[in-house]
Amino acid sequence: MTKASEYRQMSEEQLTHELRQLVEELFRLTVQAATERLDAPSNLRKLRRDIARIKTIQREAELAGATATAVAETAVADETATEES
Repeated sequence: MTKASEYRQMSEEQLTHELRQLVEELFRLTVQAATERLDAPSNLRKLRRDIARIKTIQREAELAGATATAVAETAVADETATEES
């Protein structure tokens, strides 16, 4: 299990790649759980949590980007309104 701080240091491409690997591993373990006995059933839970962590961090980055864009647009609009006055 990787900590959220380690995921936050990764680039968007690295996060996407890591997410893809975790989803594939979760699929394999799920199939294995359905067809035979798992050695460590707790790995399913750990993988689901890591996937959720990555998705949360991606969403935070998305919202931060949207906020930065909105702030920049507001600043430009304020400057334009001030110049027109």
